[in-house]
Amino acid sequence: MLYSFTNDYSEGCHPNILERLAETNLTQQAGYGNDQFTLESVAAIRKLCQNPEVDVHLVAGGTLANLIVISAFLKSYESVVAAETGHINNHEAGAIEATGHKVETVATPDGKLSPELIQPVLNKFPEYHTVKPRIVYISNSTEIGTIYSKEELTALSAFCKQNNLLLFMDGARLAMALAAQNNDLTLADIASLTDIFYLGATKCGGLIGEAIVIGNEALRKNFKYYIKQRGALLAKGRLFGIQYAELLRDNLMFELARHANEQAQRIAQSLQELGYTFLTQSNTNQIFPILPDSSIAELSKKYGFFVWKKMQEEYSAIRVITSWATPQEYVDQFIQDIRDLSRKLKEEASM
Repeated sequence: MLYSFTNDYSEGCHPNILERLAETNLTQQAGYGNDQFTLESVAAIRKLCQNPEVDVHLVAGGTLANLIVISAFLKSYESVVAAETGHINNHEAGAIEATGHKVETVATPDGKLSPELIQPVLNKFPEYHTVKPRIVYISNSTEIGTIYSKEELTALSAFCKQNNLLLFMDGARLAMALAAQNNDLTLADIASLTDIFYLGATKCGGLIGEAIVIGNEALRKNFKYYIKQRGALLAKGRLFGIQYAELLRDNLMFELARHANEQAQRIAQSLQELGYTFLTQSNTNQIFPILPDSSIAELSKKYGFFVWKKMQEEYSAIRVITSWATPQEYVDQFIQDIRDLSRKLKEEASM
């Protein structure tokens, strides 16, 4: 295989992190997130949120962040509402259900939730006989590459408040969403419009790490107990702290996210020029072109990617995803190979 476009966490981490880890290796620090690096990271995140009061907790991964947050804030009879494409519904081995909580799914063509889509879920629950929706789970960017606008998130936030629902944003790829060309949200907007969100490092230049940010004051007390109970309170919390300190220094994380997006969009533009369509309109580092199965078979001999969904006869949507470290030369080669295959198909069709 020449190169993998399968995910955005195949590489290790940005060199700045490795250098800082080595430099500080023998410096003694307090444990469990009380080290100077974690405190520096927390301060940086609070500054980006424009809110010195938000609670910030660093944990290892996205599934862990989702599990801790959702299990912490749901009573035994409450559920979480998510898009059918949501990560908690498809890719977490039933982690939420294993805590005794139901995931209520909503069909949505673009991976996003809206008040109109959620309302029927609320309407169908008579009191005391079925689970009660309490958390609305969204992803930004979504699992199919789309992002929320400020108008959409504002409407969703207001709806949740009106219906006594908590709004929780999965931010595993939040840096990519914020770096997208059509994005009009800031981290401060997200901090004020959601109750809880997290800013992921695993997929944006870090080794591991997701920063859970709790904006809702009523949810902050004793949250660290849930982290400890789930085995996520790391003794050497400095490992997370150093990563976020480096990634947030001079906006490095968002520059890396911008690079990932730009490489994916170069591929998308070339495919559009060749006349191909897409499963969704994505301006992030995940794109879902619909290609002939014959071309997919040829490309898979040299590149890694997901065959995402079977479409019409002899066509499928694939997921191509670029990372913070994707070299331009491999993107150039991938584009050239697609062009060659497209030209070959046209020649065969004209014979």
